Amino acid sequence: MSDDQSEPLKIAVTGTPGTGKTTATELLAERGVDIPVIHLNDEIKEYDLWSERDVDRDDSLITDIEAVKNHLGDWDGLLESHLAHHFDVDRVIVLRCEPSVLEDRLSERGDSEQKAKENAESEALDVVLSEAVDQHGQDAVYEIDTTGRDPEAVADEIVAVIDGDRSPSAGNVDFTGYLLP
Repeated sequence: MSDDQSEPLKIAVTGTPGTGKTTATELLAERGVDIPVIHLNDEIKEYDLWSERDVDRDDSLITDIEAVKNHLGDWDGLLESHLAHHFDVDRVIVLRCEPSVLEDRLSERGDSEQKAKENAESEALDVVLSEAVDQHGQDAVYEIDTTGRDPEAVADEIVAVIDGDRSPSAGNVDFTGYLLP
């Protein structure tokens, strides 16, 4: 990250589960990129920032967004989670992945077939991207397709967003073909 940033930035790194958020942001830390990274899902579990379990979705935790906001307080850096775009941030990086590849990734990491399929369909429908644009505007959203890309290259693009070396982009990735018979 460049040293000429005049004020701290709040940047969301978001996307459908399995798009590579955790992998890419962990690489930034390994590289020594000088920006704090908050892995929100870890915080939610560690500090019990959830209200109930969704028994219909593999016992997933239902996050208490207000409790998370109170827990975070005045923060800066990267907020990494499929929920990160729901918070007050300056920029939103939305990681994307071709839905069939995403479905395979999720199955390989142990998600149920139903959950993997549901997330793949969500990705094809641009759910996270649409929410990010609705909440933050198109000029604050940076879409990165991770399909078939080395995590190092994805981390490089995240650094470019942090440094202001990449223009906003939303709506450049289209996976709607996944939904066609």
